[in-house]
Amino acid sequence: MAAALTPQQLSETHRPTLDQALDTISTRAYWSPHPEHPKAYGEGGAPGSLGAAEGKAAFDALLNTRFDLDQPGADGWTGGETSPYGPVLGVEYPHADLDVLLPAMKAGTADWRAAGPETRALVCLEILARISARTHELAHAVMHTSGQAFMMAFQAGGPHAQDRGLEAVAYAYQEQVRTPGTADWSKPQGKRDPLKLTKSFTTSGRGISLLIGCNTFPTWNGYPGLFASLATGNPVLVKPHPRAVLPLALTVRIAREVLAEAGFDANLVALAVERPGEGIAKTLAVRPEVKIIDYTGSTAFGDWLEANARQAQVYTEKAGVNTIVVDSTDDYRGMLANLAFSFSLYSGQMCTTPQNLLIPRDGIATDAGPKSYDEVVADIAAAVDGLLGDDARAAALLGALVNPDVRARVEAAGELGEVALPSRAVVNAEFPDAVVRTPVVVKLDGTKTDDDAAYLSECFGPVSFAVAVESTPAALELLRRTIRDKGAMTVGAYTTSAEVERAIEDVCLDESAQLSLNLTGGVYVNQTAAFSDFHGSGGNPAANATLCDAAFVANRFRVLEVRRQA
Repeated sequence: MAAALTPQQLSETHRPTLDQALDTISTRAYWSPHPEHPKAYGEGGAPGSLGAAEGKAAFDALLNTRFDLDQPGADGWTGGETSPYGPVLGVEYPHADLDVLLPAMKAGTADWRAAGPETRALVCLEILARISARTHELAHAVMHTSGQAFMMAFQAGGPHAQDRGLEAVAYAYQEQVRTPGTADWSKPQGKRDPLKLTKSFTTSGRGISLLIGCNTFPTWNGYPGLFASLATGNPVLVKPHPRAVLPLALTVRIAREVLAEAGFDANLVALAVERPGEGIAKTLAVRPEVKIIDYTGSTAFGDWLEANARQAQVYTEKAGVNTIVVDSTDDYRGMLANLAFSFSLYSGQMCTTPQNLLIPRDGIATDAGPKSYDEVVADIAAAVDGLLGDDARAAALLGALVNPDVRARVEAAGELGEVALPSRAVVNAEFPDAVVRTPVVVKLDGTKTDDDAAYLSECFGPVSFAVAVESTPAALELLRRTIRDKGAMTVGAYTTSAEVERAIEDVCLDESAQLSLNLTGGVYVNQTAAFSDFHGSGGNPAANATLCDAAFVANRFRVLEVRRQA
């Protein structure tokens, strides 16, 4: 059957976008081809896209149905997702016999390899374009599996995730074309005829790539690895988190449709959903066919993957202890507002949310006069309280707690120290069964070893610790130890001193942590922009990879050479 999507059509449609992405990763400027505003989709918006009502209807139509993918090796059905907002989704997915599915995934790799870096990149961009057109539908899927509030699910789960996927494709393409496809080689031999060879160079994927999805950001954390592997010539098996299958199942369905229309084997992308308690991630991770693994989640399982999946190149994003040093500020109100929002966004259920605030015991200098440690902590508590005082506003910012473990941590936090800001329950008028809690802020003493266990471990969720330290130098030593021993996805600092700023930079450069300084406006420490910001560093225990850099893509393929006598 002739391909419905020809290389010429793909090039005319998507080559300008690829070129712009390549340019932007070199300039690090702001750019996004995926609109953030919901009104940019549907009638009067992006052509062929679903509007708000259409997207909601498409999502509703998926509920209580069987999600067929026409994959080989299906041996039954499984499901069980329940929205953090209360409703049971009732979607069932095909369960795969891995001994049938994995060989089927490898069958199409020769054609995918022969297509070359450009065609693979353009097919990936077509997949992303179709995902973008269904952003409203995917937003509901993300919302009702992760607990994100709708606007965050729409933006982070939609255009921001798509940007990260496109960014990975751009890096993958750039690294693959670094080597020319052919070369004529001639070595002089003095009076004798030169030695001559013709050489060809082909990029080839390593093998099946396993994406182990996470519960909180299934698309944002999933798309970089998925598209980096696919663009570099690897089949991709998507193993979603059991509580967040639907967003990635939709992604897989779209990818399979595009691959088939472009004349490739749809099984280059497939879904593996586990039965309750089956735990297939460990089984898949050590299969000899699996050569690449992308994982976001707990440190314990990330460490297990790194130690045991020896046949695979493993990319992990694990847990860290994100820290903010407060030395001084020339915008006290701006600092308080920025921190309050950072603590509250998605109930702190982000790998980039700040957990520890290191504040000198004798206080800090501000544009509003000197502020003692107790005053700073009280004012931060008041800022959070003011931000979330209205339940409707709070629900729109906090979303819902993703699982009972988060709720348990919030409820237990008060036993760790003096509570500066207690957590309270928020009622979501639209979803009364949602578990919504405001952040809790706990005061701890950085000089007491008894308090170390509390603030030197990740407490995932809306829990923050205001740690009193002897001085700013003491804060920097604690920051260094935290990054080195526990890792950090983000570090923040507030200071008006150039000397202190340089010292903080030195700590983060020494220990490989991404730093944000003096954020007082509409940019927050827990947000990063694709094409410009690096997410994680790959250089401390929180993650062994960065989204996205050349190292994230270059080890997913090999360059194979054929030499011929000229």
